Amino acid sequence: MFSRSHIAFEALELPDRANLSDAEALAAAQAALASLRTRHSVRDFADTPVPREIIETCVLAAGTAPSGANHQPWHFVAISNPALKHQIRLASEEEERKFYEGGAGDEWLKALEPIGTNEDKPHLDIAPWLIVVFAQRWGEFDDGTRFKNYYVPESVGIATGFLIWALHNAGLSVLTHTPNPMKFLNTALDRPASEKPVMILAVGHPAEDATIPRVAKIKKPLDQILSIRD
Repeated sequence: MFSRSHIAFEALELPDRANLSDAEALAAAQAALASLRTRHSVRDFADTPVPREIIETCVLAAGTAPSGANHQPWHFVAISNPALKHQIRLASEEEERKFYEGGAGDEWLKALEPIGTNEDKPHLDIAPWLIVVFAQRWGEFDDGTRFKNYYVPESVGIATGFLIWALHNAGLSVLTHTPNPMKFLNTALDRPASEKPVMILAVGHPAEDATIPRVAKIKKPLDQILSIRD
């Protein structure tokens, strides 16, 4: 069991080191970019099974992410049970109907028009896995007393990015879904009040006839996302 009992500082020699030349580093960076450019959020999934070991390995990759004070304030619940997936779909669609019927506001709904989304979420049934990401707002020592977690949104966001990258690297497609509010997930998945659900990831192989919105291929150019002061 992972314990947050006090551990004194001890320096370890860096266990892993990449000794790449500048040319090798650039080639690796370009290969990573090329791979990520093949990542697409899809809403059309095949029901092809995905082995549990692949999901577990990708979650382990997510668990290597940096975090505030190394508290690792995240928990992932991976679901393949059809009845539980359907329960989550029904609860999500109930919240989504409120969203699309006016809860979101006109500006937000207009921003979503090019994406083509609506309250129907069949992918929550069809995708072989749902992974629900929880942020741990506080933790507990072995004696039950609480301790504070630090930079929780930032830490969980980084870990989720690691997870999406690992799943993509395993040849899987991922769709992020954030019904609002999401408190029903604590009840459905027996998670404590200390944890806040952040998002649902639908995970699997894309359907043969899967499509993506044309607008999804439009990405900001480098000069709009990077400033350099050298």
